[in-house]
Amino acid sequence: MVTVLFHTESHYPVSRKKIRSAVVDALKNKVFRKTEVSVSIIGDRQMKVLNKKYRNIDATTNVLSFPFHDPVQSGNVPFVESPDDVLRLGDIVVSFPQARAMAIKENKLIDDVIIFLALHGLDHLMGKHHD
Repeated sequence: MVTVLFHTESHYPVSRKKIRSAVVDALKNKVFRKTEVSVSIIGDRQMKVLNKKYRNIDATTNVLSFPFHDPVQSGNVPFVESPDDVLRLGDIVVSFPQARAMAIKENKLIDDVIIFLALHGLDHLMGKHHD
């Protein structure tokens, strides 16, 4: 069973159900135990703060992911299993204004762009990285 914890400000009109469903579908054949991931939809100011703090880039971006455990980045720190046997992948943070700009530019629905960005973030949580 996959649980998607979802957070968004009320002034960002997104389909929680559609986004949650896309994330669950992407994970259903990849994980075989209780799994949890969080998705947050935020504004550009907050995204810029996160990008500066964690990537030292003083600009906004469209999506960030924060893995609970990433062996590539954490060195030799061993993974600690949760006592409730839930695999917690981490957090995906999407900028609503950036998604909206992408949707306008690509002539797509905002929810579809947010899903694309969330799945990109999910790839990072699953260990798939790029330069």
